Amino acid sequence: MSLDLSKKPILVIGAGIMGTGIAQVAAQFGNTVYLFDSKEQAASVALKKLSESLQKLVDKSKITGEQFNAILKNIIPIDQISEAASAELVIEAIVENLSIKRSLFQELETVVSAQCILATNTSSISVTAIANGLKHPERLVGMHFFNPVPLMKLVEVISGLETNPLVAESIFQLATVWGKVPVYARSTPGFIVNRIARPFYAESLALIQEQVASPQVIDTCLKAAGFRMGPCELMDLIGHDTNFSVTSSVYEANFYDKRFTPSIVQRDLVDGGLLGKKSGRGFYSYTTDNPSTNDQVNTQPADSACKNLVLHGSGPLVDFFIQNLDRAGFVHTRKSHSDWVGIEIDGKTIRQTTGEVATALGEDVAVFDLCLNIGGDIAIAWAPSIRASQAWIEQCPGWLKALGFNPKQIQDSPGLIVARTIAMLINEAADAVQQDVCTATAVDQAMKLGVNYPQGPFEWLHSWGIKPVVKLLDSLSTFYRGERYRVSPWLRIRSYQ
Repeated sequence: MSLDLSKKPILVIGAGIMGTGIAQVAAQFGNTVYLFDSKEQAASVALKKLSESLQKLVDKSKITGEQFNAILKNIIPIDQISEAASAELVIEAIVENLSIKRSLFQELETVVSAQCILATNTSSISVTAIANGLKHPERLVGMHFFNPVPLMKLVEVISGLETNPLVAESIFQLATVWGKVPVYARSTPGFIVNRIARPFYAESLALIQEQVASPQVIDTCLKAAGFRMGPCELMDLIGHDTNFSVTSSVYEANFYDKRFTPSIVQRDLVDGGLLGKKSGRGFYSYTTDNPSTNDQVNTQPADSACKNLVLHGSGPLVDFFIQNLDRAGFVHTRKSHSDWVGIEIDGKTIRQTTGEVATALGEDVAVFDLCLNIGGDIAIAWAPSIRASQAWIEQCPGWLKALGFNPKQIQDSPGLIVARTIAMLINEAADAVQQDVCTATAVDQAMKLGVNYPQGPFEWLHSWGIKPVVKLLDSLSTFYRGERYRVSPWLRIRSYQ
């Protein structure tokens, strides 16, 4: 049976933004919290800042005066760890350094009882490695919060090789009491969120390196797919030094697996001090107001003089095309049983990507990206064959407009932007499940709550289908001839069904 920690005294070590946030949440739900920091007076200063922040919430009627007093009353700043010897849970939120964390937990074993649970808030270091050298490694568990702690719901509960399942269950239950949504994970590089999110950044960086699309177009198209921020905006916000460091650590921890290779583009930004918002410039300039990621392109209208207009395929997207063409007065026919989705105009085609580059499909051919949100002014990437005539290239945006899209031209590339990115997120999630890092349900919860994805990878997979995802990944792998786009065994075996 798990331990009920909901009213037990807790020691939080580290009085930075993360540690103070954890202390606030614990105190809010009735735990007595000892707050310690190795820097003299840091805990007292943190408590003062917290008091000021909470007062603003009182002023805005977000919390009551009684809640304000209760939270502050429950947090006790201390100068020595020994003052918290009665704690039944310790949560560490200090610097991301293995040797320092190990030393801290080894010291804690001489202070707290043998029954006290030890939790690390590490975002990337192996829980198994941190536990190495402890007298009781079975009581060490990962409890990874996300910033800002009071607002973010997700908590990754991470078990090392020796973590007692009852210890992990106790932390899971405590996180639930604190109003969080906990998910179980096994200790592997990046855990769930930091591992599965890598392709969101990596694919955009690869597209930029290959000069396929600009940061503005990449961000615009992925936000049209439902993401709150584009990857380039998000990397600017996180800081390229931080993002590059996490990618590098995951790459190294996975024995230099090509799937996690860091980007030369990002390394150059870091080397040049262009770290993003905190330095004033990254992919965008922050010396004025927030950067605009919209790039309007004038297009000529679709040619109403075409003689033979045929819609290919079936499903909601084709129905959407029909509605728009009917509204504009275009006469058309439909081939519902075609093995591709798109439009044929007097023998020339515009197809939704299945992974092949447009150039491989013919001369007067163009491909458009995966469309996840039907309706409105949908920004969508498209690319013409490099063998296409200039006249056809000039006509394509007009036809994409007539279908209901806001077209964004990029260079011919397999999977374009959205399809490529989503497929790689699905692939990484599938590998995590295949390797028993977590469940599919945990993946979807973690990615939606931890990084605000519009859907979880397995939700995307359900709506898109396994066979199309595998086909697109195989096309990427064939085109680039490397290990980066290898299909997860979890997906491959299910694609034969």
